[in-house]
Amino acid sequence: MGPRLADIARHAGVSEATVSRVLNDKPGVGSDTRKAVLTALDVLGYERPARLRQRSAGLVGMVIPELENPVFPMFAQAAEGALAQRGYTPVLCTQTPGGITEDEYVELLLERNVSGILFVSGRHADTTASHERYHALVSHRLPIVLVNGFADTIPAAFISCDDREAGRLAVDHLVALGHTRIGFTSGPERYVPVRRKLDGYHQALARHGLDGDDLVELSLFGVEGGHAAASRLIERGVTAMVCGSDMMALGAIRAARQRGMRVPRDFSVVGFDDSQLIAFTDPPLTTVRQPVSAMALAAVRALCDEIAGHPVSHTEYVFDPELVVRGSTAIAPARRHAPEATSVTSPTPSATRVPSVDTASAGHEADRPRV
Repeated sequence: MGPRLADIARHAGVSEATVSRVLNDKPGVGSDTRKAVLTALDVLGYERPARLRQRSAGLVGMVIPELENPVFPMFAQAAEGALAQRGYTPVLCTQTPGGITEDEYVELLLERNVSGILFVSGRHADTTASHERYHALVSHRLPIVLVNGFADTIPAAFISCDDREAGRLAVDHLVALGHTRIGFTSGPERYVPVRRKLDGYHQALARHGLDGDDLVELSLFGVEGGHAAASRLIERGVTAMVCGSDMMALGAIRAARQRGMRVPRDFSVVGFDDSQLIAFTDPPLTTVRQPVSAMALAAVRALCDEIAGHPVSHTEYVFDPELVVRGSTAIAPARRHAPEATSVTSPTPSATRVPSVDTASAGHEADRPRV
């Protein structure tokens, strides 16, 4: 059964004649009215006429490391929505241990004549990896945008979270709570985001007159890596930890509890990402939020501009993180038992937007656009 003009007109709040003009793609109808009629068609379950269906602007590849860490599905979902709004069809490529590699995915995407590729935390973030693959894509004039992992030799747009500031925010928060033995864990140091977080961690400790040289345990990304690192750091007397991801933070909490420690009363933990459901863990996790939606939108905009032939600055766009204080951090045990502890209050448990304060220490980042 074809669409009934009266039903569509009633739902869209227009006349049947207006509906007829829209369905027949006739002129004389405002864009808002045309959109209301097409929306009514969709809501009522009618199929749009072929002439009114949105044509795909092409395929766009989106290569991400995995789906186990919730932050990557968040990136994929945000980017997918932004691409769809611009008429592009995203092709999601996720890597698994022993599965298809990034280079193999790129070959598959090229065979499908994609209009561009968005790389999230890819090999570009690995300082030991060859970047020839990206140079080859650029030389063939294929638009690419790279997220989280800057390499100044690749002529492309980069979208990054300010990882140095993330490390500083976490340390400053824990120091304010009275912690002096603050450990750090993240993934392997060959990755750019890990190096930057570690830099921020050391910078903040030095500013507070603290030393963390023996309190760093780099491990594998994930719950197991966080658990192993925390186990070793707890033996060295740390009362708090800064973790390179929320998943590692959950592993650190598990390690502390296995040793009979209460979180946060005996041991405080700060994560990174603020991925979905983290606010509902036990305890709710204090973390440094990565602005995933804003970064994904910026990456899509840059990629679509490249595809359209518009000039895009081949530089790094750096986004400020946010400290989100929840229930996994508390006043350090030593301060809690001190006589002056009654005058100490912990920060209000709410999300706080904190701008970067030490741009000079971020190398060339001070000259890069910040959002």
